[in-house]
Amino acid sequence: MGGAVSAGEDNDELIDNLKEAQYIRTELVEQAFRAIDRADYYLEEFKDNAYKDLAWKHGNIHLSAPCIYSEVMEALDLQPGLSFLNLGSGTGYLSSMVGLILGPFGVNHGVELHSDVIEYAKQKLDFFIKTSDSFDKFEFCEPSFVIGNCLEISPDCTQYDRVYCGAGVQKEHEDYMKNLLKVGGILVMPLEEKLTKITRTGPSAWETKKILAVSFAPLIQPNHSDSGKSRLVHLPPVAVRSLQDLARIAIRGTIKKIIHQEAMSRAGNGLKNPPRFKRRRVRRRRMETIVFLDKEVFASRISNPSDDNNNSEDMEDERPEEEETKPSELKPDPPVNFLREKVLSLPLPDPLKYYLLYYREK
Repeated sequence: MGGAVSAGEDNDELIDNLKEAQYIRTELVEQAFRAIDRADYYLEEFKDNAYKDLAWKHGNIHLSAPCIYSEVMEALDLQPGLSFLNLGSGTGYLSSMVGLILGPFGVNHGVELHSDVIEYAKQKLDFFIKTSDSFDKFEFCEPSFVIGNCLEISPDCTQYDRVYCGAGVQKEHEDYMKNLLKVGGILVMPLEEKLTKITRTGPSAWETKKILAVSFAPLIQPNHSDSGKSRLVHLPPVAVRSLQDLARIAIRGTIKKIIHQEAMSRAGNGLKNPPRFKRRRVRRRRMETIVFLDKEVFASRISNPSDDNNNSEDMEDERPEEEETKPSELKPDPPVNFLREKVLSLPLPDPLKYYLLYYREK
């Protein structure tokens, strides 16, 4: 089985391939994809496949192919402070990437049918918050997951700025999905074998755009109880942040600004020698078909991104390269978490320092 892009050796190389194939097109989406290692959401015995552009399924645990997630992220047009609802939130991989863009004043909710998958998602979220090197580079909108069938959401729920459904939506449920949106909001879902973007332009006005031909497993229909009544899903209330949380956000933001100013000042005192370039052979391929594992079987791009005229020819590309005089056995120093160092150096009680650092292990 083949994917839309070549397999990478690590997360960064996977993202490089998605960028080259024009599946990732904006800086915000690129930053989110680089910040969260896809392999962290795999079971240990399957991590060798994490950087392939393929879907993965094990029991109830499921991840879509990276090119699908990148198309979804781009189509959602995410901005800080928006509210997001993920229907079929699964492992929480997509919800966590979205949370990096929404920032501390966004809303990030997920509905998942299987309780074991929700437990898995919470474990992965906790691992990311406690150990990821990327966490301190962002102010995170932490996802909240609830169990239930996404076709049974309480009718009095709050509407959202952005909604994604990760399963095939039957035509009879299209209006139900649309009504989850605020005016001006964007809904992305597989509808009639097409990944579809729907923008609510007015109370009863919509714009629809077909993005990608896909094959998703359909939504599971509600299983009513013996009484015939459905089990309504109640989404978390939109809560006002505590004064403590607001103070932590403000302090961390101020420290980040100071760190940035210090870095700019150091850079202004003397410019480093520019990196040398070497010419590298890059194989450029035309990306038109995608093949998926399990029930996500096949997808093809509806409108190709702008490709080079000679799609299958070798191209010359210039890439910066470090000085080759470095001994090959020397490993680069690990990146310094300047925010953490700055917080730990403050004349504050230790409990307050740890609170500012979200009690992170790194």
